[in-house]
Amino acid sequence: MGATRIDRRFEKTRAENRPAFVSFTMAGDPDEATADAILAGLPRAGADVIELGMPFSDPMADGVAIQLAGQRALKAGMTLDKVLAMVARFRRTDDETPIVLMGYYNPIYIYGVEAFLAAAVEAGVDGLIVVDLPAEEDAELCKPALAAGINFIRLITPTTDDARLATVLENSSGFVYYVSMTGITGAEIKNRAAVGDAVNRIQSHTRLPVAVGFGIKSAEDAAAIGRDADGVVVGSALVSEIARSRDGGQSVAETAEAVHRLVHSLSQGARSARN
Repeated sequence: MGATRIDRRFEKTRAENRPAFVSFTMAGDPDEATADAILAGLPRAGADVIELGMPFSDPMADGVAIQLAGQRALKAGMTLDKVLAMVARFRRTDDETPIVLMGYYNPIYIYGVEAFLAAAVEAGVDGLIVVDLPAEEDAELCKPALAAGINFIRLITPTTDDARLATVLENSSGFVYYVSMTGITGAEIKNRAAVGDAVNRIQSHTRLPVAVGFGIKSAEDAAAIGRDADGVVVGSALVSEIARSRDGGQSVAETAEAVHRLVHSLSQGARSARN
């Protein structure tokens, strides 16, 4: 596989001596029009890489905030075809910002792996994070994705020892996603120093960038994690802002602006990490 948008983006942030800011929102949350407006403005707000959730009815790794985001999206009629259409619309005006689809294997399996990968490439998808496919199942989706030119990004957790790390990294590409704690999304990081130690350990085993997610809620968190990590991932805080705005009855434009303001604040925290 040649250099991808993800590779180029991390090369850029490394050259600027800063971590990449990676945003996560759920496709179709709270509705398609608002999700489109949010997605379109994320790069300008400070997102270097965009993770876009594929809503699924039975998530296993998501905390309450992201579960509710998925439910809102499904209730509004979001489907995997519509997720890909969102990416295609985004690509009409932005051909540089990487988009990674994150979710579970079941919707892709139902769609059909070959058909899904062809549609994802056509739409402009750069990477996949599929949280319930272990490395032992690489032939199922990982290897076909790599052959299609789509990065396959693995999750590494605090319980991943060195022996397991080698297995997980074997077919990983794009970047490595370090889950900063055991448990589900949305929890608090209890030991930032331990996260830095874990990132350093992973970096000693791979040349891939290491992005850290789970538990990053403030600009201060982003700055602290970004001192060691190659990327800082924020999701629950952003989808919680969508929920708060929606409950307040704000318009599409107001909700998108609220999310973009938060992304700007968090991304500026990440940018200050090594100053």
